[in-house]
Amino acid sequence: MEEFTLASTIAAPYDEAVARVRHALADAGFGVLTEIDLKATLKAKLDLDVAPRVILGACRPQLAHRALEADPRVAAMLPCNVVVSAVDDGTSRVEVFDPAAMTSFSASSAIAEVAAEARDRLTQMLARLEGQEA
Repeated sequence: MEEFTLASTIAAPYDEAVARVRHALADAGFGVLTEIDLKATLKAKLDLDVAPRVILGACRPQLAHRALEADPRVAAMLPCNVVVSAVDDGTSRVEVFDPAAMTSFSASSAIAEVAAEARDRLTQMLARLEGQEA
């Protein structure tokens, strides 16, 4: 599988985009379990200045549980990473790990079902974000 993310560019400044993504994830039934501020981390650890970027570790517990029951190794791919990056002052990019990629690591039909549902929810979330005005 060459592509492993779902992506969208939205007309919103970075801070607003992060807030909108959090809200859209909640509307899609996902909670944010982890947050990694890449800009702050790279500045602190390597003294590098990079554009704002955050990794949100999103999880829908019902789907995670079903996937783990089908194949416990799926834990290595959880939570689902959602990345929000500043493109410029008024534009942000949202990228989501494509749950369909899990099917390349497990032949389980249960994993395929979970991945399809997660992918559908996340694709709809990205579409809603694109349709919102800044």
